[in-house]
Amino acid sequence: MADSLEPASFWTQANALLRKNLTFQKRNIKTNIRLISFPFILCLLLVLIQALVNNELDKPENKCGCRTFDQNGDGVEEKVCGLEYSDLDQGTWCAIRNPPEWPPLLQVPAQEYRAVESDVMQYADFPYESCRTTGSCPVTLLFTGNNQSLGEILIGNMFTSSASATLNSSDVLVALALNVSGSHSMPQTSNFLDPAFYSDLPIYNLQRQCTQDPTFSVPIQINSFERQQEIRCAQGLPLWRNSSAEINNVLYKGYRKGNPERKINEILGAYDFSNTNANNFNVSIWYNSTFKNDTGNVPIGLLRVPRSVNLASNAYLEFLKGPGTKIQFEFVKEMPKPENQLRLDFSSILGTLFFTWVVIQLFPVILTSLVYEKQQRLRIMMKMHGLGDGPYWLISYAYFLVVSLVYMLCFVVFGSLVGLKFFTLNDYSIQFVFYLIYVNLQIALAFLAAAMFSNVKTATVIGYICVFGTGLLGGFLFQFFVEDTSFPRGWIIVLELYPGFSLYRGLYEFAQYSFNGNYLGTDGMKWSNLSDGKNGMKEVMIIMVVEWLLLLFVAYYVDQIASSGNRKSPLYFLQNLRKKKRSASMRVPSLQKQGSNKVLVDMEKPDVIQEREKVEQLLLEPNTSHAIVCDNLKKVYPGKDGNPDKFAVKGLSLSLPRGECFGMLGPNGAGKTSFINMMIGLTKPSAGAAFVQGLDIQNHMDEIYTSMGPALGDPYRKGTSLILWQTQESQRSRLDTSEFFIRLQAVEESLKSVNLYNGGVGDKQAGKYSGGMKRRLSVAISLIGDPKVVYMDEPSTGLDPASRNSLWTVVKKAKKERAIILTTHSMEEAEVLCDRLGIFVDGSLQCIGNPKELKARYGGSYVFTMTTSSGHEQEVESLVRRLSPSANKIYHLSGTQKFELPKHEVRIADVFQAVQNAKSRFTVFAWGLADTTLEDVFIKVARGAQAFNVLS
Repeated sequence: MADSLEPASFWTQANALLRKNLTFQKRNIKTNIRLISFPFILCLLLVLIQALVNNELDKPENKCGCRTFDQNGDGVEEKVCGLEYSDLDQGTWCAIRNPPEWPPLLQVPAQEYRAVESDVMQYADFPYESCRTTGSCPVTLLFTGNNQSLGEILIGNMFTSSASATLNSSDVLVALALNVSGSHSMPQTSNFLDPAFYSDLPIYNLQRQCTQDPTFSVPIQINSFERQQEIRCAQGLPLWRNSSAEINNVLYKGYRKGNPERKINEILGAYDFSNTNANNFNVSIWYNSTFKNDTGNVPIGLLRVPRSVNLASNAYLEFLKGPGTKIQFEFVKEMPKPENQLRLDFSSILGTLFFTWVVIQLFPVILTSLVYEKQQRLRIMMKMHGLGDGPYWLISYAYFLVVSLVYMLCFVVFGSLVGLKFFTLNDYSIQFVFYLIYVNLQIALAFLAAAMFSNVKTATVIGYICVFGTGLLGGFLFQFFVEDTSFPRGWIIVLELYPGFSLYRGLYEFAQYSFNGNYLGTDGMKWSNLSDGKNGMKEVMIIMVVEWLLLLFVAYYVDQIASSGNRKSPLYFLQNLRKKKRSASMRVPSLQKQGSNKVLVDMEKPDVIQEREKVEQLLLEPNTSHAIVCDNLKKVYPGKDGNPDKFAVKGLSLSLPRGECFGMLGPNGAGKTSFINMMIGLTKPSAGAAFVQGLDIQNHMDEIYTSMGPALGDPYRKGTSLILWQTQESQRSRLDTSEFFIRLQAVEESLKSVNLYNGGVGDKQAGKYSGGMKRRLSVAISLIGDPKVVYMDEPSTGLDPASRNSLWTVVKKAKKERAIILTTHSMEEAEVLCDRLGIFVDGSLQCIGNPKELKARYGGSYVFTMTTSSGHEQEVESLVRRLSPSANKIYHLSGTQKFELPKHEVRIADVFQAVQNAKSRFTVFAWGLADTTLEDVFIKVARGAQAFNVLS
């Protein structure tokens, strides 16, 4: 095997790719500004919302009341704030050294929610629904136990018979404590005073039977305030149920949450006196939990539960000791507290959702960058010019990591500068570790996802769906599960295996700690908080580290299998192990015949058969000087939508020594580009084998790339493109593109050779080059680094004559040291550059040889043309038949006729003499005699092959 080029060193390749990426960033400064502006805008939006909220919270009604007066009699007025100068709303924010007392209340259902008979509650002992329109519905209380008669006694002891006299007494609060009272007002998290005493809602007094004057007002004195409080009678309706299970069923059907308005049937409460008797008191109590939050554990307010327990205790005491025996429940009150101010940090309230979008939006950016290189075949182009997988992964990963860290640094710094508590209260070291781990996981995930996409637009759409979908699912689904303590913790961990939910959970923990720290005036999350069992940050970090390492390994493995069109076997690493065990002398056995199931076609020409036999002989030799050997190479594209399979290449056998330029001629769609794509590893052969420098293209492409130089694509043909960084986004200039490959391998002279070094085009974007300039740049890149095998797919298309001649000079000089396969539609170019030609039609090689041989073989005739008036056309044809009886008319239009004259039947002198004689008899407007051109040969062979295929 001939010596191949040694690849550039690892660090040379890494340096080249790093410079390319840095140049990319330099030329995409506007895109980077737009990317970074997104978190800036969100942070500014949160600052604006916070300012509006703070402005609202700074209003007097949200602060403790104040008054300005001369407090000491010295004529100096001072501002004094306190509870005595505040109304009931302002009193919530005042310092309260001696909190007021208020009677214990029950949570009584509002009139419109009280239980009635309906399609949901089909119980005959419930009142009719018509009571809601009259406002006379009783308050239902359920009870059960082992002894119904005892239960009826106990439940009857809970209600008073009449309360009008006591409630009209001088001390109304004491009277309310002695009676059974309640309210349907919503309790609060912190109560300066129960809302029932300063809202416009009534207080209900529960009695066995409401008598006259069921509604009246009484004055209530609270500190320095006095207000009229409406008192309403509410009839208590105790109902027996046979079991606690039946009570559960009734309570479930009547629960307010999750029911349409007309279906709500709230119950005051329920008691199960299961084993209660004269010697034992055992009771279970159900209470109205309407005002708990949706997780079912953390109350929105202080639930009115103690009074329910006190009623059961007093009822049992009265049963044992008789009327008048009770435990007096006089009052409840809050703990003393200092003055406080409402704090709402909107960066913590909204930050989890917003910041999830901010962080995860890097995912589609990285993903589209990787898919773009794949779609435009830039990755494989870099491999063809010597870039190994190791440097590519190292620099690409490090590049995206640095970009991500700079992005996150800007995000955190800007959020801190504008004063968002989300950043300033939580320990920065925890934030750094969390973001560092996540961006590494995100990059690994992007590398893995890039293997699943081949189109940038599709990857972009899916990427941004993931961005917004993750945020919305996290905010409206995942967070609900996290806050619900009844939801299994194991399933939370399962959900956190999705990286987006891991990010959301971490940001949620930051938000919770910053919100509580801001509200309570304490610090946010510290490292010591990670040991808290309720803090999910520790488990999230562990999950992300494990996933990062696992996904990185899987991404690299998948990339090795599917990094190009020539896919590797999933067990390729076993093949690599076997290769390492082989000796150096065993690196060429791939040149042995593969047994590719050849089927010789009867219509194959002798020159094609001879080439096939030559390939078979080369396959038997242990070493060869031939740079390229193709053995019955085939490519079949499976049919779709009921169409038959497309045979792009039908068993091509070809050998190409060094120092030869082989030209592939053929009509569009003949299979030339498919053949080259197989040879450079873009697509995998369907059958057959091919060897470059003695290496099999299906197993050793990485080694083959070190000795290959491709110049591919047609800028004028739909569906193809030059493999250059030419998009508006990348904005790479001619020098940027070529210098990248030069750093991988060698030499500046290639640019001068194709006239791209001077003329003021060095800083012009490659995407804005003309088609011809792109062609020359592609050819220059293909020759960099002295490759031993070069593929040129229509290299001179779109070039002006001067540039084409310059390019031809470069190719003629280059072919002295290497093997070149060139496809072209220019017969002139084929004759000038190619040592041998092969005409390719419908996937098959129809003939092969040097240009002179082909013209001699397929063009053994002269072409005679004569133009006369229409009246002399017959005389012209008679003249030609006398010169050559076997002449064939190939063209006839308006007096112009063209004939093929076999060379063995004609002497050129006789043709001149015959024309001279004809001119004496009639007018000859024009005439000509030409030898067969290569274009004539191409047309003749192509038409013949296509006609044969149609008949077949």
